[in-house]
Amino acid sequence: MFTQESFAVFDIAGLDERMAAIREEVQPIFKTIDERIKKDLEKELDEPLFIHIAQHRRRSVYPPENTWSAISSKKHGYKMEPHFQLGIWPDYVFMYLSIIDQPPKKEQIAQQLLQHSLLLTQLPEDTVMNTDHTKANYEFIAQANVKQALERLKKVKKGEFQVGRIIAKDSHLWQDPEQALEYMLATYRFLVPVYQLLQF
Repeated sequence: MFTQESFAVFDIAGLDERMAAIREEVQPIFKTIDERIKKDLEKELDEPLFIHIAQHRRRSVYPPENTWSAISSKKHGYKMEPHFQLGIWPDYVFMYLSIIDQPPKKEQIAQQLLQHSLLLTQLPEDTVMNTDHTKANYEFIAQANVKQALERLKKVKKGEFQVGRIIAKDSHLWQDPEQALEYMLATYRFLVPVYQLLQF
């Protein structure tokens, strides 16, 4: 499970040094948790899923400000469709259903979400959304303008939408790894109906 050492990797200067810490400290945690999530989601969805762990290979100078893993129905790549993400920023861990990097059916996905936006507003009250995966920004969905975010996803070329929950760095959940894991698993289960809605 994630610990304070997991968050501390982002204090390390230098691309090579930070990547070494991410590989040693964070990626094994992704692998362990993702195996549990994958097993759970495969049961819920009745389909095979695949784990992808970000390697940040395109980076040549600046160390990553966050890192993540993904679970998708594609064996090779995940950004071409809605997928589940588990990731970490310096201040929180996130569990998202993600539509990022201009997937081919982005407009249809956005339209489907607009037509069924009630599904999103009925998610637990601590559900958050983010409209740019490169920024550590999120809003609680209960206070956010969901329709505006989905219209942006539909009309703006670089529009993105992520929905799920976060666990803050200082959350009491980290003191009980099993409780933290159950919170993560519950988050993905809540997102399953939204994911299923977006399968064309």
